[in-house]
Amino acid sequence: MKIGVYGGSFNPPHLGHVRAAQACKRALGLERVLVIPASIPPHKQMASGSATAMERLKLTQLAFSQLPGFAVLDMELRREGKSYTVDTIRALKEQYKQGEMYLMMGTDMFLSFQDWYCPEEIAKNARLVCFSRYDADAKNRESLLKQADTLEAQFGERPVLLENDCFDISSTEARRLLRFGIAAPYLPEAVLREIEAEGLYGVGENDKGLSFERLKDVSLALHKSSRVPHAIGVCETAREMAKKYGADETLAARAGILHDVTKALNAKQQLLLAEKWNVDLTDFERANPQLLHAKTGAAAAREIFGECEAVQSAIEWHTTGKPNMTKLEKIVYLADMIEPNRTYTGVEAIRAAAEKDLDEGVLLALERTIAHLQEEGFAVCEDSVRARAFLLSERKSS
Repeated sequence: MKIGVYGGSFNPPHLGHVRAAQACKRALGLERVLVIPASIPPHKQMASGSATAMERLKLTQLAFSQLPGFAVLDMELRREGKSYTVDTIRALKEQYKQGEMYLMMGTDMFLSFQDWYCPEEIAKNARLVCFSRYDADAKNRESLLKQADTLEAQFGERPVLLENDCFDISSTEARRLLRFGIAAPYLPEAVLREIEAEGLYGVGENDKGLSFERLKDVSLALHKSSRVPHAIGVCETAREMAKKYGADETLAARAGILHDVTKALNAKQQLLLAEKWNVDLTDFERANPQLLHAKTGAAAAREIFGECEAVQSAIEWHTTGKPNMTKLEKIVYLADMIEPNRTYTGVEAIRAAAEKDLDEGVLLALERTIAHLQEEGFAVCEDSVRARAFLLSERKSS
């Protein structure tokens, strides 16, 4: 009997898990696929706000149990301590003495396999199978092939590499989409219903009127980790500029920490969020989805966090600017351009201008952005052009 073994935290299980496993079952002709949620994953910490082990087990059962040839096992939840795969393989080999085991995993786990606990024993008793996401496959095919060569040389059998172009999503992304209320296209329906009914992953929580520290924690959890320093940098820079130029420091800090809160969403997800919250989008914004996070971020500030109109507006215009900006809008726009993590050519000149005069800093930032877009052959937003013209007109009339 050919048996697939599919472990993971399933936090939560999503359609990427389900469709990849189904494709793997078909490609390898597996008679059974054993889906095994981990109690305590040895390779990573569970994210803050995660479901409990028993809740993840129930969600995984809802995702897989009705599929022909699939079974969800609680064997790792019944063991104490970390959920080491080698212990699971040992137990399954004892149960399925004549079974031919295939250990199924995604790209990240495959690329780190030699660092697992007892990888030799695992590889001896189960054929390794990696299904990579289509985007990772295009970028990392060479790494996958090199790893397959390494593991074949080390353990004596070549892993199976399967291209997975079924569904591109991670559990981290699924948790983010749940908080934004747009996870329906990415989760099995029964899983989503259970999450909503039990209020898992923060679904249904009231995040309005949070203290700044709580707002910071909740909002930063919605970012990709690589973008967190930028959000913090903008927040702190906006607060300092507000103090310098006589604006509300509290509002500046809140707008700064929230300004990119929807930045981690892709274009399709941005449009889902805009539709959910009835955000008006221009044809230019739809054609240039890198701009969408400003409007959806402003909507998130309103709908999720209950922020005031001044904060919403500062977030909405932080990317393009607009004519006749308020002091807070100028501060957040400029903070996004000059926070300490920014290193692009010309940033020091904009920082120096901002130190002397707020409008001078904003004008130089607008001019630099417009020139850069033109040099690179990108379309320039008319709001930025009008914002520059407005500031130049004010300078002439003063």
